[in-house]
Amino acid sequence: MQRRQSPAGSGFDPPDFLRLAGHPLRWRLLGELARSDRQVTELTELIGKPQNLVSYHLGLLRKGGLVHGRRSSFDGRDTYYAVDLARCADLLAGAGGALHPALMLAPPPQPDGADGSVLFLCTGNSARSQMAEGLLRSRGGDRVLVRSAGSHPKPVHRTAVKVMGEHGVDLTGARSKHLDEFAADRFDHVITLCDKVREVCPALPGAPDAVHWSTVDPAGQPDGVAAFRRTAAELAQRIGFLLHQLGGRPIGKSPAALGIRESLQ
Repeated sequence: MQRRQSPAGSGFDPPDFLRLAGHPLRWRLLGELARSDRQVTELTELIGKPQNLVSYHLGLLRKGGLVHGRRSSFDGRDTYYAVDLARCADLLAGAGGALHPALMLAPPPQPDGADGSVLFLCTGNSARSQMAEGLLRSRGGDRVLVRSAGSHPKPVHRTAVKVMGEHGVDLTGARSKHLDEFAADRFDHVITLCDKVREVCPALPGAPDAVHWSTVDPAGQPDGVAAFRRTAAELAQRIGFLLHQLGGRPIGKSPAALGIRESLQ
């Protein structure tokens, strides 16, 4: 029996996503950014390649919509890069479906019985970290211990309370906390949301690979409640992916103890 050969250009070329993400250096960049938002200098050090080469491949990932950059709110000369995991998931599912309909991917179920403890840090503990704490507590239930704190706490922002209510999260009883309250506690994961906290203290004691989510402070934006809703949507998406990691491979190194009081004052 003679085998039928598919003509060139008949739809069997690899999807653009596979060609873009499949390059070894770009795949490594995506892997690093899936763990934490990073600056180019950090990526260069982690990957061990020249900065111009890293920047070139990072530019291709940005052009392809897999990675986006955001100017640091603390030092505008710096840019934090983050991977768009939701877009990667959609494109990866599409790539599987292009090969065979049975290979369309679905998000993995949340692991049962997985434990984890998370501390969210920002400067004021009035909006971003409170919102992240509330969202993770709501979605993680009893299997996740979650706290938030700030280096210079301010009262919880009333618009954060309002917007979280729209997500089914009640922050009416929330209070801002200084990180001193958790200085002797142990956490599996420490996630900084504020560029100022991240850049003033780039390496938390015991957790040199602590995770950073470069998140805009909605309280500093001119459009009020709309900014808080954008922040809530971004945090909700990130936390959805975080829940798949808790109890699995670590997203960062566990601190031996949160002795971070002196570093962030």
